[in-house]
Amino acid sequence: MKESASARLRRLAVEAFKFLTVGGFGYIVDVGLSNLLAYGIGPIPALLEGSPIKSKIISTILAMIVVWIGNKLWTYGDRQTPSNVRGIVLFVAVNLAGMVISVIPLGVTWYLLDMRDQLTYNLSTNVIGIGLAMLFRFYAYRTWVFKDEAPDTEVVVEMDGLSRVPDDRD
Repeated sequence: MKESASARLRRLAVEAFKFLTVGGFGYIVDVGLSNLLAYGIGPIPALLEGSPIKSKIISTILAMIVVWIGNKLWTYGDRQTPSNVRGIVLFVAVNLAGMVISVIPLGVTWYLLDMRDQLTYNLSTNVIGIGLAMLFRFYAYRTWVFKDEAPDTEVVVEMDGLSRVPDDRD
């Protein structure tokens, strides 16, 4: 039996809320660590000064771990998936694609436009890049990574007796 449009919309809204909450934690890890590595924070000096893409890659990988745990256990915890290995491989592939999406605006502003200040860095990668990657990831997670493999509900109708379908060959 198909669920109503309002029930589907409600379920999608709850899923989107959980996805955004988990993503918010991942975002804090990603932005905080990428800024720490590229620019330093307070008395802590930049560990990868002049290497914004390396900084972003490292921060994205650590954020991926946070997001995997949150999405696997909470956002999509009720879904039955066939294999954890398959899920992890797809998750990594989707996040690598998301990382490329989030780094493209950074590459454009840093290398093509020669805009290397901290504000431009954060706007290009941590607002525009991550925003575009988030849209891609939401679609990809629900469609491929955490796809519900639960068997469809079967409706069984019992018949009162054996019925014979008339055959024209008799």
